[in-house]
Amino acid sequence: MDQNATNQIVVAAFYKFADLPDFAQYQGQLQDVAGQNQVSGTILLAHEGVNGTIAGPRDGIDRVIATIKTLPGCETLEWKESFTDKNPFHRLKVRLKKEIVTMGVQNIEPHKSYEQYVEPSDWNSVISDPETLVIDTRNDYEVSIGTFKGAINPETNSFRDFPAWFRKFREKNDIKKVAMFCTGGIRCEKSTAFLRSEGVDNVVHLKGGILKYLETVPEDKSLWDGECFVFDQRVSVGHDLAPGSYDQCFACRRPITENDKTSPLYVEGISCPVCFDEHSEDRKIAFAERQKQIKLAKERGEKHIGITRVQKNTTSESTDFPGLKIDWDERDL
Repeated sequence: MDQNATNQIVVAAFYKFADLPDFAQYQGQLQDVAGQNQVSGTILLAHEGVNGTIAGPRDGIDRVIATIKTLPGCETLEWKESFTDKNPFHRLKVRLKKEIVTMGVQNIEPHKSYEQYVEPSDWNSVISDPETLVIDTRNDYEVSIGTFKGAINPETNSFRDFPAWFRKFREKNDIKKVAMFCTGGIRCEKSTAFLRSEGVDNVVHLKGGILKYLETVPEDKSLWDGECFVFDQRVSVGHDLAPGSYDQCFACRRPITENDKTSPLYVEGISCPVCFDEHSEDRKIAFAERQKQIKLAKERGEKHIGITRVQKNTTSESTDFPGLKIDWDERDL
């Protein structure tokens, strides 16, 4: 641990596929441990495992992580840490879900997919095999700013669309070997379980996702092209996880360039060249009011707190991006 970060807030992002048929019984335990240790954020529990991002003091994060590791099958939980001066979350939520990342397919076993991972150091050789089909399991707006050379973009708007895309794709293509990847590992790990349930045995995924690859593989040996979209204040990152060049439209959460912001279709917090015709006038009025409140809060030196539970409890307001709703079924950790 960086000794300079001792007094900072620790932000921990994690997921673990595990067989948790009685997952609801752990909700109260996690709420109590986090509450007693000044830890906030969101934790999802489902029959297939746990997924979340939490923030708090060093000791508090350690206690929550230690508690999660006592859950059946979670002993080998891994997590990513970053540090900040202020807690990015206002409260703690431990939610019970049907899935920790929503695909909408029953009777698959993602907790067994760990057996199919490829280390970042071996990834180049795997995807350079001409017989291997390389699939990017992320959403189209993420793929648009960067992907691995030669990877297939399913052009999906949501991870829920992936199964239908694959079944249709398979009807027209001979599949021998498959290698899949996503931002942090959760979507490609679940996609691996799905493909195995569809009878595709020779399928692997990138351990730790794109972020681990960019962190560990030297740029001069990299097969990554572009930047990687991330679900935090950086918006995108490059090699060595250096902050990228993209900003974000708060209305549609897609990445935008500085050139996009010169378009007459771009209005901060309300629309961008991609989403200007996707929202109703009522929605745009609501966006405008939200942006006004954000500006006023900033002028007063305060943090704007937006709606925290909307759309059937699947979204939560990001304090990194005030007013931006983050869908926890899509957020990749």
